[in-house]
Order: sequence, then structure tokens, then C-alpha cells
Amino acid sequence: MGKRDDLIAQYADDLKTKCGMTPDMDLLTKVTIGCGPAIYDADASTVAGSQPAELETVKKNFLIKKLGLEDGPALSEAIDKAIETYGKSERNKYRAVIYYMLTKHFGKESVYG
Repeated sequence: MGKRDDLIAQYADDLKTKCGMTPDMDLLTKVTIGCGPAIYDADASTVAGSQPAELETVKKNFLIKKLGLEDGPALSEAIDKAIETYGKSERNKYRAVIYYMLTKHFGKESVYG
């Protein structure tokens, strides 16, 4: 198994144990690939849930640009919900896991079709 496969397995484990979800492995793999090289960088691979600038980046670059959603309060609420689900006290909130949860939340799996 390669490094990416190891990371996907780790993300799947986080979804099961920390978020109480059964991951769709095909979608999780596509979301992870969509994150690009950021998954290999310790800082870029995680989302700082307490930093407003970081949350704004998730909203603009992922929800609006990638998923094609309209800006509005529902986007910030969904990000907050994903972080809450992951656990605010969880130190490493992996970007791929947050993006996966947001993709599922908005029913935008077709973006990765």
C-alpha cells in the first residue's frame, strides 16, 4: 500500500470512530485525491477549526469553487456542524474527512462522479 492508501485508511477510521459514520470508500478516495498534495503536508492536511480565516478558506475554495454552492449562512453552519461532528477537541481534523462530510451533507457526490 502507498502513502495515499494509508491516509485513506486513516480517514476512514476517523469517520467510523470519531464521527460515527460508515464511509463510502469510493467517494472518500475521490475526495482525498481531490485534496491533491495537501494531504501529505502536516499543516495543510488538517483544518484549524478555531481559526476563522481557515474556515473561510474551506467555504470559498471548497464549498463555493469545488462544489459550486451559493454563498450563505448554510455554508458556515455546515462547516460548524462538520467540525462539531469530528469533535472540537480533536486535534487533527483532517481536511479530507471534513470535505467528505461536507460533500455528503450537501448531497454533492456527483461532483466526484
